[in-house]
Amino acid sequence: MASANDLNALYSIPGVLEFTTGPNELVRAEITSPSCSAELYLHGAHLTQWKPTDTAEPVLFLSPLSGFAPGKAIRGGIPVIFPWFGARSEEVTGHSKDGGQHGFARTTEWEVAFAASVGDAVHLVLTFGPSNATRALGFDGFRAALEFRLGEELHVRMTVANEGSEPLVFEEALHTYLQVGDPRQVKLHGLGQTEFLDKFDDFKRKTQDNEVLTLTGATDRPYLNTTASITIEDPAFARKLVVGKGGSRTTVVWNPWSELSGTMADLGPDAWQHFVCVEAANAFEDRITLSPKAAHIMETTISVEPLA
Repeated sequence: MASANDLNALYSIPGVLEFTTGPNELVRAEITSPSCSAELYLHGAHLTQWKPTDTAEPVLFLSPLSGFAPGKAIRGGIPVIFPWFGARSEEVTGHSKDGGQHGFARTTEWEVAFAASVGDAVHLVLTFGPSNATRALGFDGFRAALEFRLGEELHVRMTVANEGSEPLVFEEALHTYLQVGDPRQVKLHGLGQTEFLDKFDDFKRKTQDNEVLTLTGATDRPYLNTTASITIEDPAFARKLVVGKGGSRTTVVWNPWSELSGTMADLGPDAWQHFVCVEAANAFEDRITLSPKAAHIMETTISVEPLA
């Protein structure tokens, strides 16, 4: 793995992009441009911070109890979930349940492939491919890339290519933790009349009848067969967060609420009061089957607007 010094020699942009060493020697990119500030770890290709310059509060929530260590996922920001969502199901390539929660991408060290400053935005591309560890889980012949465009808006594009000779079946998500002033006050628009699986009610299939979703307790809902953008009204911070997506047919909404937040060692009992997850995904019946020599792109865009 390249060191921060190696990466600076190849990709640093004076006054804008610098690679540094964070906790437990994890390498990260630090971005300070006229339009935003951000922090991106190579561990998991994990964006932990992004804040437009003219925004008072961070847009991404990062748990103060998050562990930053090889082999462990970072809690908060935008974890990258691939090649399965949640526990591995027998439908995902290999017909095996081996492997940890949410796949191996979020605990893999990615490589920097490109960095540039274009206008007021910084572009970064990270990649990873198969290793002995992924082959042991039945995943060979794939390649993944994440492109970040960091400016007044955040754009994240994930590309998965099947370089093998057999179909590649996988699930994926950009597990975005959005910082909000109070999740009890937020209103989510864009999921009305959409079917979802209620993970807190034995995965029962339900339909959201209301046009606006408000959170009143622990929520874990993969909404299926939806390509809609989501607008999150956040009155406590007097702003709206607009989450668009492409190449995604699943949207996941998650908050563990007080019942579960304290049971998670890297989250803590009060953390649930500061975020809501709204994730672009392809999971469950929306999982991807990718033909040999084909590629799939999933992307999300996040912007901040004042609350009228």
